[in-house]
Amino acid sequence: MKVLITGGAGYIGTELAIALNKREDISEIIIYDNLWKDNYNIFLHSKIKRNKVKFIKGELLDSRKLRTALKDIDIVYHLAARVAARLVNASHHLYEQINNWGTAELVYAVEESNVSKLIYTSSVAVYGDSDEIMSIETKPYPRTYYGTSKLRGEEHVNRLMDKMNAYTLRVGNVYGYGISMRFDTVLNKFMFDAAFKGRIKIFGTGNQYRNFININKIVNILENIINTDLESGIYNALDVNLNVNDLVDNIKILYPDTELLFVNQHLNLRNIKIDSDSKIENICTYNKKNILTELKEFKAKLENSSM
Repeated sequence: MKVLITGGAGYIGTELAIALNKREDISEIIIYDNLWKDNYNIFLHSKIKRNKVKFIKGELLDSRKLRTALKDIDIVYHLAARVAARLVNASHHLYEQINNWGTAELVYAVEESNVSKLIYTSSVAVYGDSDEIMSIETKPYPRTYYGTSKLRGEEHVNRLMDKMNAYTLRVGNVYGYGISMRFDTVLNKFMFDAAFKGRIKIFGTGNQYRNFININKIVNILENIINTDLESGIYNALDVNLNVNDLVDNIKILYPDTELLFVNQHLNLRNIKIDSDSKIENICTYNKKNILTELKEFKAKLENSSM
């Protein structure tokens, strides 16, 4: 099988490429990425074999390059997106350009190709927020430009579901050590700040709920979809819902001297609680662990990253 990963040099994409590179049934992996974050770690630290993994620097809106890249490809992972956790309501034009219209261009190109499966990573941001637990049956109501753009991207992928195997995964906040990891997401930032600054900054009361999924689990799910008989559709991919204070309590166990700094503590920030999807859990072979165990492993990798 030949695989193309849009956004393949990113946080999830790098770890997915490493996992797929180990599989004998995968003959070629093409990383399609514009490197807008100047992240070259996949080329320097991943130990990926260059003869099996190839790189194309390209934009999603470059329809000609996309169509050329898709030649003879069997499976497409669409991970590329404009993401900025701190600026979910900024850069409206960029969110629309990449997450909406970029996804549209990819879908058009896939329709004209021989691709048999498309896996799209959307976001739980499409649900908006609620004090109640939301599920796959909950009608999306995004409250940010980012969430809106990802929902519009889903609509393009939905067109393929009657024609081929197409999957949309609404992914929670990804955390955990990775070669191309992001530090602008809440849990990764907390762990970095606790480890290297000795201080965590918490916005609001800390009672706001968020949902999380370990990087190893989401990569395992993405990898296993290749050989699954899962029906085309939209699925939630997450692991645990935690409020920020509970999350910080677990980090304090690992870093007991960490100072907590509350900012705008008078604000009650929005809650995002999502129910896990049993169909996705059934294809996942990752050994589920509690959050403290996951964070202990995260800490160990941070402390030994250069060894």
